[in-house]
Amino acid sequence: MQMHLTILTGASRGLGLGIASALMQPGQRLLAISRGTPNLVAAPGALLECWSADLADAAPVAARLEAWLAALDPAGIASATLVNNAGVISKLAPLTEVDSADLANALRVGLEAPALLSAAFLRATAAWTAPRKVLLVSSGLGRRAMAGSASYCAAKAGLDHLARAVALEEAARPNGARIVSLAPGVIDTDMQVQLRAADPASFPDRERFVGLKTGGQLDSPAAAAAKILRYLARPDFGAHPVADVRDA
Repeated sequence: MQMHLTILTGASRGLGLGIASALMQPGQRLLAISRGTPNLVAAPGALLECWSADLADAAPVAARLEAWLAALDPAGIASATLVNNAGVISKLAPLTEVDSADLANALRVGLEAPALLSAAFLRATAAWTAPRKVLLVSSGLGRRAMAGSASYCAAKAGLDHLARAVALEEAARPNGARIVSLAPGVIDTDMQVQLRAADPASFPDRERFVGLKTGGQLDSPAAAAAKILRYLARPDFGAHPVADVRDA
């Protein structure tokens, strides 16, 4: 039986766990990559494999992924999708007040890892005939700068431009993959807790995030995951390499 393959990073909590949980259905094969082990149970007819990995050191993870994909039988794959979801925020403060290790970690997880994993995925599956997709979970903050979160804004803006460039490359290939850097909306996750707990003297937008919570404007991880999976299933996925889940 052919299965729909998804590789998902940041699968152990928040939005990633929401996506992973929704994929535990018959006919789905999920490779979940995260620092922690996701609390998941595969339904009958679903396959689940979990890797524990720190994407701040993504090169060995990308090499492992490429070898793992190369060992699969493409005849058993109905579709292949990479969802680069993992991301972290550095200290919420002006760039000059964030230490180098914190900045490097945020940029490695948020931008370097998606680039390396996307390259590994595209290389390993280049000869596959099944439809292939890459989804980069971006943010509105990649398109609207915010003081006190320069590394996060830069990583997400980088994902947007990465998608634009790779879309051009894949369009020139036979059975090229479709790629989208997708803003998922505002979601009630641990990251939002960090934003609301920040020092307003260093993070001027803190009250805006407090207002989103008190105003009931945050999606649950499950609701946001459902929107993302619906977007992935759209027949025009990839027509716009930079998009928002709320796009009509």
